[in-house]
Amino acid sequence: MSPSNPSNVDRTADAALVARCRRGEPEGFDELYRLHASRVYGLACRLTGSGSEAEDLLQDVFVLVYRKLDSFKGDAALGTWIYRLATNCCVDYLRGRQHRLRSVSEPLDEGTEAGTPAPERVLRRIDPIDLDRAIAELPPGYRAAFVLHDVEGYEHREIAGMLGIAEGTSKSQVHKARLRLRARLADLGAGTPTAGG
Repeated sequence: MSPSNPSNVDRTADAALVARCRRGEPEGFDELYRLHASRVYGLACRLTGSGSEAEDLLQDVFVLVYRKLDSFKGDAALGTWIYRLATNCCVDYLRGRQHRLRSVSEPLDEGTEAGTPAPERVLRRIDPIDLDRAIAELPPGYRAAFVLHDVEGYEHREIAGMLGIAEGTSKSQVHKARLRLRARLADLGAGTPTAGG
């Protein structure tokens, strides 16, 4: 690869920034935060459905980044490494929150396929607020895989690495999340075509 390759330039910039942070330069960590905070915050918002919880998680993630920065080897891009930490932190938080609320969820393999409306009918008219609420109701594993795949655009193999699950598990969780979302949105009337539609 030539030195002008963007990935080489990014890796060089990542290595320089990490070195500054490891030397204890406050400006280095400030820059790292500025570069990655908005993406981490967006992920936390989508996964928790709450701005205030996302702000708390944002701080938790960057405390974790600071503590674990010495373990960054540069095998992946710095942003990918931070995002993986953020994803795991958010998923752990969601699991803890569910436990604290003692919510009783439906069995994971519940048959939602029967009577599920066709995707094109459900997805034709979706209120973003209803979609956010429906995503927030998903079990943490489903929600994490769905958001990472369908919202963030990660491949299943990448999600498997981020979440520490098998690629097949990621595919299954995204599929089941979609089924639940379709059913929930249909219940909310989001899939009802308008007259003439």
